[in-house]
Amino acid sequence: MLKRLGKHPAVQALLVRIVVAYVRLVTRTTRWTVLNPEHAAPLAAGQGMILAFWHEHLAVFAACWRLGLVRVTGGHPPEVKVLISSHRDGRLIADAIARLGAGVIEGSSRRGAAQALRASLRWLQDGGTIGITPDGPRGPRRQPAQGVAQLAAASGAQVLPCAAVTSRMRVMRSWDRMLFPLPFARGVIALAPPIAVARDGAEAALPAIGAALTAAREAADAWIAA
Repeated sequence: MLKRLGKHPAVQALLVRIVVAYVRLVTRTTRWTVLNPEHAAPLAAGQGMILAFWHEHLAVFAACWRLGLVRVTGGHPPEVKVLISSHRDGRLIADAIARLGAGVIEGSSRRGAAQALRASLRWLQDGGTIGITPDGPRGPRRQPAQGVAQLAAASGAQVLPCAAVTSRMRVMRSWDRMLFPLPFARGVIALAPPIAVARDGAEAALPAIGAALTAAREAADAWIAA
């Protein structure tokens, strides 16, 4: 019965409103810092990039992505679309993200991958920016799927590895160890050097992308612990 209730449009709409209200509370009550903003220079120059972060950071990035982009671009953030799974839970997240100001492209490595890749490629070629969790939507944790490297190789856009954590958060018991941010905290967005992927080098680039994403997380954790 609870599962059926959770699928009801009215319940879903209420959940989206609650999620959005909570994310905005976290955004406004957290003191955010951006580490290594120079790595986002292509964004500041108006070039599209692929913002990549592990799936565990999704909830934290919901609270800080726009503020971070404002800071690294000097107040002129690019339009962003986030690649989200097309299953039911993914649509709930998509609705929340849309209300927080980002666009959505539906698809994942398991469902609608080719269509999502084409839509993402068109968006990047038009100068837009893509947000992607390379190990989503269901893992394995911290193992990037080929989509992120294939998209970079096909589009020529660089991958910007990112991580975001706060000083007050809970680690969920989900497959990805999702980080759930709490209000009234210090927050940090860590950027690693951007990665360019050769047109025929998607597979070879995956280990470097994975290592950079983990390095960004380690830098963020170190800043919080200092």
